[in-house]
Amino acid sequence: MTTNAAGQESPVVLDIKGLCKNFGGLVTEAGYEGGLWAVRDVDLTVRQGELAGLIGPNGAGKTTVFNMVSGLLTSTSGEIRFYGKNLVGMPAYAITQSGMGRTFQNIRVFPRLSVLDNVRIAYHPHAGYGLLHAIAQSARFEAREREITDKAQDLLALFGLQDRQDEIASNLPYGEQRRLEIARALAAEPKLLLLDEPAAGMNPREVHALMDLIHFVRDKFKLTVVLIEHQMRVVMGICEWITVMDFGQVICRGDADLVCNDPAVIEAYLGKAGRRI
Repeated sequence: MTTNAAGQESPVVLDIKGLCKNFGGLVTEAGYEGGLWAVRDVDLTVRQGELAGLIGPNGAGKTTVFNMVSGLLTSTSGEIRFYGKNLVGMPAYAITQSGMGRTFQNIRVFPRLSVLDNVRIAYHPHAGYGLLHAIAQSARFEAREREITDKAQDLLALFGLQDRQDEIASNLPYGEQRRLEIARALAAEPKLLLLDEPAAGMNPREVHALMDLIHFVRDKFKLTVVLIEHQMRVVMGICEWITVMDFGQVICRGDADLVCNDPAVIEAYLGKAGRRI
């Protein structure tokens, strides 16, 4: 449980209750019939400053949860509250503007834009000027654009990408594209950062650097972080609180030691003959 300096429980950032997602079912008087329940009755609470993990075998429903939280999918039922505000039905751009950033399982940089422009574009919601200022190239527009460029360059420096700012994003090595995606997510000035398999495709050296980077980002920007990850080295090494899903439902939640030794988690990953993750 995350507490503040006074020993009190930290505020709840994300509160999910009874979250469900059905694909292809028919609505009847009795509810949904048929279809696929990708997520069913998921509860999840994340407190301010936590570095939490959401794990489970392939197809467990983890990314579907992220997609509902970030507005890319509409839930079938349940509540999603972000600092007490109900997100259900809100469009993705509005959720981003409310203070949520995310990365994706498959890297989604703008491949034909420069590294710098990939980060600059994420500052758009905070630009502070309108269309007329942009068309007229007003002094306000010019000043704000310089400020955005400076901020973007500062972020790239933090991620070791300052020397690559003029390169086309698709030309970066895989690990650097991952870092660029995280930098772009931070440019939106989020309070909550969702990372979907950030270590996917990375070699051991890159994974170690990523673990340090996630800790650094959380502390430097005073963020709350929730990550989905299949590499147990990452999850067990940095997550303070872990929720485990299987077949669309939560089967365990707790710290790394509890999760590693939970019989339901061991069975989900290794089958009944498994002894330990």
